Amino acid sequence: MLTELTSGAQGLGIELSRAQLDLFEAYYHELVAWNQKTNLTAITDYQDVQVKHFLDSLTIALALPHPVPTGLSLLDVGTGAGFPGLPLKILFPEMRLALLEATGKKAAFLEYLLDKLGIADVAVITQRAEEAAHLPEHRNHYGVVVSRAVAELPTLLELTLPFCHLGGIVIAPKKGDVQEEIDRSARALEILGGTMSEVIEVSLPALPDQRRLIIVTKVASTPTAYPRRPGMPAKKPLV
Repeated sequence: MLTELTSGAQGLGIELSRAQLDLFEAYYHELVAWNQKTNLTAITDYQDVQVKHFLDSLTIALALPHPVPTGLSLLDVGTGAGFPGLPLKILFPEMRLALLEATGKKAAFLEYLLDKLGIADVAVITQRAEEAAHLPEHRNHYGVVVSRAVAELPTLLELTLPFCHLGGIVIAPKKGDVQEEIDRSARALEILGGTMSEVIEVSLPALPDQRRLIIVTKVASTPTAYPRRPGMPAKKPLV
């Protein structure tokens, strides 16, 4: 049961407990059941979900402080069916998690899933990032902001850095050669108050396609004009 997830996590230096594996097993079954009526994911095969959703999410742990501080606040922007935020919460139950998802049906699934799995201290925010980032309760609030497969890096930085407090980090999982994206992000970093800190290579046999974690640290306040109105960060990225 969950062999691929267990062995892959061990490759990351993570030993999952029986209780954690039970949560992942229940997560899988609820995901597949809801996916029959609501389009949550194109990946539903048992082994594929273990690797491409659960294990891929856990690779974010490579960029988190060790040990993870109790009460660390993490925001997952554009979380969809909960990835990567919820697997990280299962791994680190002491963290405070917020899941940002603009699609109401996906947000409803997350609310149901959290109740079904009995996972507490998680907020589901049903808004676009461009709007939520201007609210006082979210702006400059989070120590870690992650976003998986949402946008190119210049756009992604505008959608994430405003949520970080000073000294906080954005973690952007990417595939392939990321140098061009990094080079194109210089203007966005300068405007938004970020600096490139590190690129971590993810080396796992189960995830062979050149996965990397781009780490950006917030070193200055983001001007109040950013993020711009919905759609603008993607339509006219800061390049």
